[in-house]
Amino acid sequence: MKVAIIDYGLSNSNSVLNMIKWIGVDGIITSNVGEIQKATHLILPGVGAFDSGMENLEKSNLIDILNEEVLVNKKPIMGICLGMQLLLNGSEEGAKKGLGWIEGSSRKFILKNKDLKIPHMGWNYINFQKEDAALNSLEGSKFYFVHSYFVEVKKENILTTTKYGEDFVSGIRKENIYGFQFHPEKSHKYGMQLFENFLGIKS
Repeated sequence: MKVAIIDYGLSNSNSVLNMIKWIGVDGIITSNVGEIQKATHLILPGVGAFDSGMENLEKSNLIDILNEEVLVNKKPIMGICLGMQLLLNGSEEGAKKGLGWIEGSSRKFILKNKDLKIPHMGWNYINFQKEDAALNSLEGSKFYFVHSYFVEVKKENILTTTKYGEDFVSGIRKENIYGFQFHPEKSHKYGMQLFENFLGIKS
């Protein structure tokens, strides 16, 4: 088993790599086509703006190889935070098209409770919307969030929701494609369990 953490210049990849190594799995931060092809699992982390994320993927010539490995070879991939939002068609935050692997878009929080700050930052529970191997042993778990945008997707693609004033989607899945709005690499034992679950999923 080998994990390729996609390097496109907008992520805290080292934190993800440290967590992967901590659970005893071989991982690499890379934008190299050959390394991505050799990997059994892919992780697309990300922090920052949507358009910058897509521009960096384009400039790094990563979109074609990711389309091939994810859509054709059905390699399991996990998008984290901005990486999750890039899986969709687009975002209110920018004008560029996303990867379009899961139908949906991201929108800025507009909360009725004005006492709640944006960005949403801190620990919150995830609420399961369906059973999934990626969620094994995570019932009642809390994860660390930092974000100002949330995603809207079809009901069948919703894995988890989280309440911050109101419910929003915090986890999505379509076939081999997973996305999580929270940061498992910053979520201690719960994040470690999520990574272990994801890496147990076969293509």
